[in-house]
Formats: sequence, C-alpha cells, structure tokens
Amino acid sequence: MSSVFSSPNLTTKLPDVGTTIFTVMSTLATEHRAVNLGQGFPDFDCDPRLIDAVTHAMKQGFNQYPPMAGIATLREAISAKITSLYGHHYDPSSEITVTAGATQAIITAILATVHLGDEVIVLDPCYDSYVPSVVLAGGIPVRVPLTPSDFRPDFDLIAAAITSKTRAIIINSPHNPSGTVWTRSDMLKLQDMLDNTEILIISDEVYEHTIFDNAQHQSAASYPGLAKRSFVVSSFGKTYHVTGWKTGYVAAPSELSAEFRKVHQFNVFTVNTPAQHGIATYMADAQPYLQLPVFYQNKRDLFREGLAKTKFKLLPCEGTYFQCVDFSAVSGLNSTDFCKWLTTEIGVAAIPLSAFYGNGFDQKVIRFCFAKKEETLLTALARLAKL
Repeated sequence: MSSVFSSPNLTTKLPDVGTTIFTVMSTLATEHRAVNLGQGFPDFDCDPRLIDAVTHAMKQGFNQYPPMAGIATLREAISAKITSLYGHHYDPSSEITVTAGATQAIITAILATVHLGDEVIVLDPCYDSYVPSVVLAGGIPVRVPLTPSDFRPDFDLIAAAITSKTRAIIINSPHNPSGTVWTRSDMLKLQDMLDNTEILIISDEVYEHTIFDNAQHQSAASYPGLAKRSFVVSSFGKTYHVTGWKTGYVAAPSELSAEFRKVHQFNVFTVNTPAQHGIATYMADAQPYLQLPVFYQNKRDLFREGLAKTKFKLLPCEGTYFQCVDFSAVSGLNSTDFCKWLTTEIGVAAIPLSAFYGNGFDQKVIRFCFAKKEETLLTALARLAKL
C-alpha cells in the first residue's frame, strides 16, 4: 500500500520579491565576459595589514564566540571614532553593537521597533533590502520619491507622508544608488520636522567615508534631535574593502540599543571573532578611512573623464562609489533592456536605476560601480567609447 504525500501549502511573505536584477546582470556579465560594473564591491584587495591583524587574532586563539554585542575593544574604537568625527559620544557598553554587516543591522533595527501595521517611510529610489525588511516585520512601507534627476529629499512630500501610524523613516547618505549627499540644511530640516514626534530614524551611513570635493558627511549622530531617535548604521566592509566579511555596527541610544540587541541575539547572536579583533587593531590608525575620499575621488574622476567622451549624460556624484548616467541619447530601450544590451553587446554590465524604485519608475538612468582597479575602469571605458 503506497502513501501519497502532498506538498505543504506555503504562502510567501515576500510576494513581490523574485530574482534580483543584481543576480541577473552578474550572470549575464559572466556568460558574456563583460566588465561587471553592476554590483557594488571592489575588485582590488584590502590593506595587507588588515589581513595580518585578523590572521594574528586567529593564531592567538580568538576563534570562539565573542560577547553578543561585540568585543569591548572594537566597540570602544567605534565609539572613539564617532566622537572624533561627529562630536557625539556613544557608551561602548550599552550603545554600540557590532553586526553581521549593514543589511543585518537594518533589518534588526526594523524588527526590533516596527509592529504590525506600523508605517515606515522609505525614500525612492532606495537600497533593495529596506522594503522587504519592513514587510517581514509586519509594517507598511510608505514610498516617498526623492526629486527626480538630482535625488534630493523633498521635505514637503516627506511631511505629507507622516501619519499617526508612522513609526520610522529610513534615510541614506551618501545615497545608493544616486551618489547624492545630504547637506547640513537637509539634516536640520529633518530634525525640525521630527521634533515633538516619536518617529525613529534608521540612518544608513555605510558610505560615510566615501564623500568628495571636500564635503563633510552629515551623520545623524551630529544632531542631538536626530541622534536621540536614530539607529546609525555603518559598514567595515565598505570602509575597508572587505565586503565579504559582512561586519558592521549600529550606534543608538541605550534604550534603542537594548531593543536592538534583543533581536540581534536571536538572528545572528554575534559576529566573526577574529575579524572583530583584527578590525579593532587596525582602527588604531585612522588614516585608512580618512584617506578614503581622495582614494575614491581619483577613481570617480578617472571614470567621469572617460564617460564624458561618450554620449552618456553624467549625473552628479557627490559620494559613494556609484556613477549614474542618463542614456537617453544612446538608446530608446527601457533601462532594464538597455542594461542587458550593454552587457551582451558592448561587454559592460550596469544596473538600471528603475530597479531601485517600487513602481519601476524609468528615467533612462543606469548606475555604474567605479570601485574597481584602474585597468578595469579603462577596459570598461574603452568598450563604452564604441557607443
């Protein structure tokens, strides 16, 4: 006698999520041997001293679970850095948490604070983890568009989106995908807008050290009215060219950090021990992150100089390691189809900006990543010169 077992009836929690454009474009790039300027990670090595510091930690026996919130020396180094750069002191013991990268930090902050039916304002276009994280928490994403073409925040639209159900707003500067950087005036407007509210901020600052033309990063930590309500998120992967290590941190007031850690201890518990020790040692020298603006500006300027010789229209790039261009003078295709064509026919992979919008809004703008070796960028530019 045989038994027939039916498959379980599974209702997806993320019905709008499928294979990401990043996976699609990277697969195409591999198949067609294209220069992959799509996904945002370097193709060069980190400082050998950082590798040595982590290797030394392993050899010293730092290979078991560290404290849940992160090792004390790393939290102290993070606190000292924030105080030095942004003038706000976070208690290393109760207000700094080491995370498994920035994406884990963001979803943990959302899961810790957003309840069923709470609204969370996200500014379109945005990093692709924001909205699914809100949905998984039972929240309602409220998409507010940044101003098309220059991607600056429209505070009238943001204010109009705030309701009695608004629990949080996610901000991101320097901004992925556009490269726009929020100004001091922007931060002050946000601070005034949220005064006398209970609205929280998740401030995604992973590109805090990748900012150009002598501009200064405006951290939420620098503004008392924002710092008191903010989870400030950053990434060692972005700062030290080790995205695969998935190590970052969150700085937040003690009452917010306490709630954050309740979730953190159950979704990852803690973070790679030797990496924490190695990074803590490496942070004793501030130069690697202080020189990052010049390092990436040189790459930006090289890439922009080459792109200026093509039919692309260059959009401003104030920060991050992404350059957006308008391709409307090159092709009549939509952004996704143009990126596929560019990969298969020209041999350079990019990402359509429409993929960062909830409604797929298409401005005929695509995003390149210039966190690459000079020879990689020159090869890409030589191919793009054919357009």
